[in-house]
Amino acid sequence: MLLDGEAWTAKVQGFKREAWRLETLPVYRVPSEDGDIQEFLSGQRLDPENYSSGYTDGLRRFKAEGKSKGRVHIVTQPLTDYLRFEFMYYDVHSRAGDEIRILDVTDRTNPLEGVQDFWLFDRSEVVLMNYATDGTQVSRELYEGDPAPYIEYQRIALTESVPFREYINGGHRT
Repeated sequence: MLLDGEAWTAKVQGFKREAWRLETLPVYRVPSEDGDIQEFLSGQRLDPENYSSGYTDGLRRFKAEGKSKGRVHIVTQPLTDYLRFEFMYYDVHSRAGDEIRILDVTDRTNPLEGVQDFWLFDRSEVVLMNYATDGTQVSRELYEGDPAPYIEYQRIALTESVPFREYINGGHRT
């Protein structure tokens, strides 16, 4: 079953305990971000101490309700312009409660090679994120099978990654 519009919003907003995502791509093509990326590349930056949006407000609300939202992004150095842009938002989002971790596979084997992007909701529902080769989202598909492999992928990703702030403060080029 494909998830779009209200069905997708309900899934992302309606989890009970945990929403978690694996991100594997170096670029995500989101046409609505094109202007923001150009501004970033021309030197404009967000003020992470004072930035607020509907998304950050939602993260704070989830945290206040005892829910967790997190992700692991698999990266290699050097980071793409898109990842550098995304890291600017990761800084803001992590301050608001998104538990972001980075799995850098520049000098090591990727322990999740071949695993596609997905969301895991409450460790019981999986949504596969389908992308074209250029990073354009094609669809979101509710996975009908056993979530156990995805729970294991999450375990591996969390074990093999480091918190976002530790990653950027550890001298990694961004």
